[in-house]
Parts: sequence; C-alpha cells; structure tokens
Amino acid sequence: MTRVLGPWETFLLAVLVLVYAANAWISPQFLTVGNQINLFQLSIEKIIIALVMAFVIINAEIDLSVGSMMGLSACAFATLVEAGTPAALACALCLGIGPAGGFLNGWFVARLGLPSLVVTLATLIGFRGLARILLEDRSIGGFPDWFAALGQRGLIGPVPLGLLSFLVLFALLYVVLEKGGFGRKTYVIGVSRDVAEFAGLDTARHKILIFMASGLVASYAGLLFAARVGAVRGDVGQGFELDIITMALLGGVSIFGGSGTLTGVGLAILIVLSLRNGMSLMNVTGHIQTGVVGLLLIASVLVPRLGARLARRAPA
Repeated sequence: MTRVLGPWETFLLAVLVLVYAANAWISPQFLTVGNQINLFQLSIEKIIIALVMAFVIINAEIDLSVGSMMGLSACAFATLVEAGTPAALACALCLGIGPAGGFLNGWFVARLGLPSLVVTLATLIGFRGLARILLEDRSIGGFPDWFAALGQRGLIGPVPLGLLSFLVLFALLYVVLEKGGFGRKTYVIGVSRDVAEFAGLDTARHKILIFMASGLVASYAGLLFAARVGAVRGDVGQGFELDIITMALLGGVSIFGGSGTLTGVGLAILIVLSLRNGMSLMNVTGHIQTGVVGLLLIASVLVPRLGARLARRAPA
C-alpha cells in the first residue's frame, strides 16, 4: 500500500516508455510542450474524475453516474447563467449538485444495502435525464470572458487551470489514500466490510463520503468542461465512464476492491492519454480509439487475474 512502484506499476512504467517512444517516432510533434499540454487538456475532465474513481473502486464499489453528474452540473451552470445568475454564484451552486447526488448514491448503497452497480446505473439515467430536461436539444454558450479564460488559456505560463487542478488533486489524494488514516480505512473496507465493522469502523459513513467526493469532483469537471469548450449541450460527459473506469482498473485497482495505488492510476492515465493522442496524430478515428480503450478495459481485468493464477501454479 505504501510502495511507490510495485510489480504492476513497474510494468505500466515500461509500457508508458514504449508508448512514448513509439509516438515520438511516429510524429516529432508528440513530445512538444504544446502537444503534451494538449494531451492532458483534451481529457482533463476524465482524468480528474479517474483519481477519485480509484477511491470508489478500492472501497469495493463503482460509480457509473460520474459522466451524467458532470453533464448535469455543466447544464445547470449554463441554465443559471442564461437566466441572469452571476457566473461565480452559478459555479458555487453547481458545485453543490455533485455532493448532493453523491450522497443519494451513497445512502442507497451504504444505508439500504443496494448494489452500487444498480444504484449508479439508475442515477446515470436519472442525472442525464435532468440534464436533457434543462437544455433539451439546445446548446448554451456565451459565458463571461473570465470564465472561458480559465478553461482555454494558461493560468501559470502555458499550464491551464485544468492541468493545475489535476496535479494538485493527485498530490492531495495520494497523501490521503496512501499515507493517511482515511486511505487505510478505504482499503480495509474494500477487503471486507464485515471485518471493518467488527473493528469498529463506520463503513456506511465512509462509503457515503467517498460517493460525495466522487460527485463533487464530477461537478467540478463539468464546470471545467463548460469553461474549456465555451458551450454546453445535454450530452456533456456522455460515455466518459468507459475511459474513467479503464484508467482506474488499468492502474492496478482491483474491481473487487481492497487493492490499488494512485501511482498506478497516474501511470495508466498517461498510457491512455498517450495512446489516444498517438492515434489522433495518425488520423485514427474516434470509434477505433474507443474500441482500443475497451480492449484495455478487458486487459486490465484479465491480465492481473491470469498473472495471479500463474503465480499460484508456480512451484515453490
């Protein structure tokens, strides 16, 4: 839990080096500063949510509603601004939508004992429906210049707010997960909720807090998207769950809970972003890119299980 690079993380690092080398050979533009920033910027909402998704899965749960929550937050912001609400106040109000939705998810899962797969699938549909109701088939833009600048221009040199947010959030969550008591509780509950409760942990409260954090980060990602793109539609964030969950699982987070590191998730994020960027530089269509990510999702679950099976069969 406290190791910086375990066997899986070392493997991911080797894969990342190969991907970077291949992309640099394919296109000299790949290693330029502008392209590297663009690599993060085009998927910044996904990678921010992937960091907190690691907590959810380590806790032996899943949150399929993050893309819809992101879309609902962005659509609510656009609707409020269009109605004359100051953008700063609209941001604050929309940041409250995520924790509220996360609390709803957590309460059904932790208090009523419903499977998180079913609950968050239902809220995926529900949150998306609310976003569609707010905007219908319209697109709303024309946000204040200062708001658009936060998503489209460098905040410190060429580095935009989204990338800075990712770096700060990664550092914060790394300490929380792998160095703090909250992280240790997350692992213990993920291994066995019954054992954690026997040890006196309030597992329901812990799960609700994690789902609320997931909702908060998703709503923040929705605002980042609105600032970066400059316009919002009802389908914002649709399908983002595939990339987000792939990054977490590819990073070594077990789908069964109880194991994984944020270091591995960070390496997986770089691999997925680099693969997508490399394919874009080769003019590979988005549908094929999505198919490759889907294969990565299968591999991220299959390869560790095959490795564990081979290790058990190996002679002592």
